[in-house]
Amino acid sequence: MNLSWMAWTWQTALFFALLFCVLAAMTTLAALRPERDRIGMLGLPTTRGDRLFLTLLGAAFIHLGWLALAGEAPLWGASILSLLLGVILFRWA
Repeated sequence: MNLSWMAWTWQTALFFALLFCVLAAMTTLAALRPERDRIGMLGLPTTRGDRLFLTLLGAAFIHLGWLALAGEAPLWGASILSLLLGVILFRWA
C-alpha cells in the first residue's frame, strides 16, 4: 500500500502515540477504578470518558482558532490553553 501522500512527520507520530497512551491509561483506570457519573459545572452527568472527549474536541477548536487568529505565531500558546481547558474540565465538569 502506497502511503507516500500522507505527511507522516515525527510530530504526527508523537501525537498519535500520545493519544494511544491516553486511551490506554483511561482504559486501565476504568478497569481498576470503575467510573461513576459526576455532575459538575455543565449541569449534566459526565464520566471521565466524556470529559476526555470534551477536552480533545476543545483542544482541536482552540488550535484551529489559534491558527486562524495568530497566523504564524508558535502553537505553544494554543497547547497551553488546551492543557488549561483539560485541567478545568477534569476538575470541575
